[in-house]
Amino acid sequence: MQSAPRQLTARERTILHQIVGAHIESGEAIGSRTLARLRQLSLSPATIRNVMADLADDGYLAQSHASAGRVPTEKAFRDFASSVPARPLPPAERQRIYARMKSANSLEDRVATASSVLTEFTHNVGIATALPVSSQELEHIELVSLSDRRVLMIVATRDHMVSNRVVTLDREILQADLTVLRNYVNHHFAGWTLERARTELLRRIEEERARYDEILRQLTVLCQKGLFADSDPQLAMDGALYLVGLDLHLTRENMYELFRALEQKQQVVALLDRFLDSSHGRVGVHVGLEEAHPSMRELALIGVTVDQPSGVRVRIAVLGPMRMHYERVISAVQHIGTAFEHQS
Repeated sequence: MQSAPRQLTARERTILHQIVGAHIESGEAIGSRTLARLRQLSLSPATIRNVMADLADDGYLAQSHASAGRVPTEKAFRDFASSVPARPLPPAERQRIYARMKSANSLEDRVATASSVLTEFTHNVGIATALPVSSQELEHIELVSLSDRRVLMIVATRDHMVSNRVVTLDREILQADLTVLRNYVNHHFAGWTLERARTELLRRIEEERARYDEILRQLTVLCQKGLFADSDPQLAMDGALYLVGLDLHLTRENMYELFRALEQKQQVVALLDRFLDSSHGRVGVHVGLEEAHPSMRELALIGVTVDQPSGVRVRIAVLGPMRMHYERVISAVQHIGTAFEHQS
């Protein structure tokens, strides 16, 4: 049976975190003499060397060759990140975040602004999503007849989300008939949740078929085409080019696969779902994302999930290298999450 991993002593953890912090700042391997000059430690180089050797044996440090200093491993970054406190940003920066978020009038604008602000403050990839759920309340719909038996279906919900779908029907529906359908839905179902509206509409169609046979038959077709389906997730992402300058030890093909994955909306949403599903109201930190995608082995994700009263689930996150400024990133994510809560 495999034994439990050895717990680090307070001295070992202090030295390890000093190494990680110094490596984040410089990007260089860290030697015992460098650490010995730090006032926080007050230890001799020989003592520090012994501790570093133990940390290396436990998999926290790596060394390219015998005379080189040590660099932290993924295990070291994970231990360091788990201990980083969430400290407030300077007042001027906090005010700038809240002012930018307050200037966004719709949920779509807030998602885009959050992504942009995260990138601006952290110099990493800023990601924000709004994931609708069935508790969204209908505000109104619009139905527009297009050429070739196509219909544009626009569904606006009271959380300021708008879903557009173009569907192709088996037979043409005139604009006059679409107007009747639109008025029927807006009159009877405004303020209802999408799920309840869908269920009730299908019930009414069955009960009133003899009276409104043609109109309700057409409405049934539009429902089958997704009229009351949940809105598509909104996604905004900025700063992907920051990944280009990183030494992620990826081949050209793997770097291409990484950018290809980040270009696919569903893959990015799935990434946030996977790592932030349990981070409701608190910042989650995940170091090493290889299980999500092989090319993300040396990346870290820091994010938070905020549930809006409207039923929309907002996720905001920063994707960047393991060698990132965790304290600043955690603080930026936390403040933007708070801004979403205040504007819900």
